Amino acid sequence: MNERDIFDERQELKTANYSCPFCGQRNDYKVRWLKRTKKRNAPGRLSEHERKQFEKSRDYMVRIDDQLMCANDRCRRRFEIPSSQSVVFI
Repeated sequence: MNERDIFDERQELKTANYSCPFCGQRNDYKVRWLKRTKKRNAPGRLSEHERKQFEKSRDYMVRIDDQLMCANDRCRRRFEIPSSQSVVFI
């Protein structure tokens, strides 16, 4: 069983406010997330164990971007997103 059998995937842009660790300027950045929503019906070829996994699964989002580029024209340096949260259950 593959995750694509259980979930529908699509990309979303979420706006978040971060400050650059180099120049200190705060700005809004668009961060890409992969949203996985559970399909309504289970595929027909699942075993009993896989069917139980399907029933327990729930929607979640995975962050795609790990780094951002500073929006300040003088700085423009890349920095990591300071949040350690890369998976969010919906």
